[in-house]
Amino acid sequence: MFNNPTKLLFLMTLMSGTLIAVSANSWFGAWIGLEINLLSFIPLMTNPNNLLSSEASLKYFLTQALASATLLFTVILSSLISSFPNSLLIENSFLSILINSSLLLKMGAAPFHFWFPGVMEGLNWMNSLILMTWQKIAPLMLLSYNLTMNTFTAIIIIVSVLIGSLGGLNQTSLRKILAYSSINHLGWLIAALALGENLWNMYFVMYSFLSSVIIFILQTFKLFHINQIFSMNFTSPLVKFAIFTSFLSLGGLPPFIGFLPKWIIIQSMVEANLILLISTMVVLTLLTLFYYLRLTFGAFMMTYSETLWNTTYTQNNFMQILALSLSMISTLGLVLCSLLFHIF
Repeated sequence: MFNNPTKLLFLMTLMSGTLIAVSANSWFGAWIGLEINLLSFIPLMTNPNNLLSSEASLKYFLTQALASATLLFTVILSSLISSFPNSLLIENSFLSILINSSLLLKMGAAPFHFWFPGVMEGLNWMNSLILMTWQKIAPLMLLSYNLTMNTFTAIIIIVSVLIGSLGGLNQTSLRKILAYSSINHLGWLIAALALGENLWNMYFVMYSFLSSVIIFILQTFKLFHINQIFSMNFTSPLVKFAIFTSFLSLGGLPPFIGFLPKWIIIQSMVEANLILLISTMVVLTLLTLFYYLRLTFGAFMMTYSETLWNTTYTQNNFMQILALSLSMISTLGLVLCSLLFHIF
């Protein structure tokens, strides 16, 4: 991607589109930022060597265009009804739900998630990372302006966590597993968003870091499906351990740093008296841990099989060391955070 100056230009306009949407003081300005972001991402998605990327970019364009049209229509409608046409806060509850729905469609939250796993399947790992992390910043930021913890929000949170948990159970493609995991994490992000600004920022940064670590490892070893993980002949068992602990950390298993943001949100929601909602979220999120454990169980129990003739991967010691270093942060991060908290 970075060798091509055209793609670098589109990457810059993609980032500037998000920054325009986040810093806009009117809905029209935010809409312009979202459109710049959308039209910059589509050229990055297309790859003449991959037939699935054309289908993915078309799916992405159609759903985002629908979301943008809904957003623009609602903004114009609200400016006709309201006496403050430029206000980012919309008083009318129906219009607020309509705007929130269009933003949820843009980021791929359930029940508007139908396009997300299919688009992910057609992308390479770098574009998948952009779609899972950067492309969510602008819609989440715009969503925070009108989001309150009401019945609509609670339904969105529960449905996102439920579909993110159930959808990944029968998948063999690692991209689809990460897509459903992203939908699950969106449920937690929206809950954090309704509670406070700093909570979702912290959760999003942690989620982006863990996703980046996993995608970096999968990109390094050219892994796309579950069976490739088991048939790879890694020279070092530590590298395999690194991959699997990063998956468990993303799932939110307690000894790893991925549990830290979930822990803080659980505490905040209990303090906000949303005990039933957080209990449902925790129980449903255990299902995502199941499909991560299904990946890791064989390797941790040392019952996996390795083929002696598989030579598809050429060794790169620097990449192995970097992958190990990044995954050690996710493995030991919670312990280090606890130590630093007690020291200072």
